[in-house]
Amino acid sequence: MRDASSGRDRPSGGDRGRSENERPRTGGGPRSGGAPRTGGSYGGASRGGPQGDRPSGGRPSGAPGERGGRGGGPGGSGARGPRSAEASVRRVEPPLPDDVTGAELDRDVRSDLLTLAKDNAVAVSRHLVMAGRLLDEDPEAAYAHAMAAQRRAGRIGSVREAAGLAAYGIGAYDEALRELRTARRLTGSDVHLPLMADCERALGRPEKALELAASPEAARLDVQRQIEMRIVASGARTDMGQPDAAVVTLQGPELSVRNPQPWHARLMSAYADALAAAGRAEEAQTWLQRAEAADRTGATGAGARLSGEEDVVVYDLLEDDDEAPADRPSAG
Repeated sequence: MRDASSGRDRPSGGDRGRSENERPRTGGGPRSGGAPRTGGSYGGASRGGPQGDRPSGGRPSGAPGERGGRGGGPGGSGARGPRSAEASVRRVEPPLPDDVTGAELDRDVRSDLLTLAKDNAVAVSRHLVMAGRLLDEDPEAAYAHAMAAQRRAGRIGSVREAAGLAAYGIGAYDEALRELRTARRLTGSDVHLPLMADCERALGRPEKALELAASPEAARLDVQRQIEMRIVASGARTDMGQPDAAVVTLQGPELSVRNPQPWHARLMSAYADALAAAGRAEEAQTWLQRAEAADRTGATGAGARLSGEEDVVVYDLLEDDDEAPADRPSAG
């Protein structure tokens, strides 16, 4: 995912310090996930076309004309005229700093907004910029900005994508899943399939997560996102009381590379979790040590777990895509 203000690839989680309840689960109880981005989202990197694109109940986002509004429209508490509806929207919108203009967005997202009236497009752009900036430090504020953009431009795929990622960031998994499904329908992009599968798992539907993991669309994702999907699928197997299957799900040549990337560290850490859940404690310790060696940012928490300071590992499905895999995994 990209930073809206800089265009820099954000962590499909990377060094983001999310709290435990903001992450999906892997293994038996700890939460995990996979980094599901080839680009796009708040900052709007390219979405890669049709191929590339916790549990806490979700909140209604009130997209006008789609799910019923907060205070108007279908399912609302009374009809409102256009001016009244606009005034209502503005009353609930978070404030925007003067230094945020909306021009900070990547070009492709700005292009998505060309169908909107100029003033509305500017407001949506500014809210998307703020959602991207605040996602790490204040997920609730990021969510408020993303939903302000969604209420103004609910038919724009990149806006619904931002709403889904922000909802995921605060643990509103049912809402995140709903928004990401809508974004997928609008954009034709499959990049968020691992994140969607993780939402299914967080909502207590591991079978649905496995269905997504086995889909033809998942098989067409790039290597990193396929690995992230396998991490989610392994956790789903553990949820279903199938620890041995969880271990097998993560096995493959990607576990043995000379120059591991951040996503390799997450794979190794998830593999350690799966081994531990299967009662293979000594092997789990070995793979946890390998995860620590490969983890340049401390995102997996492997070091703390080895030292006994932390007994739960979390993975961020919005981890950084800054580095593409440098090596093709070797066999072994």
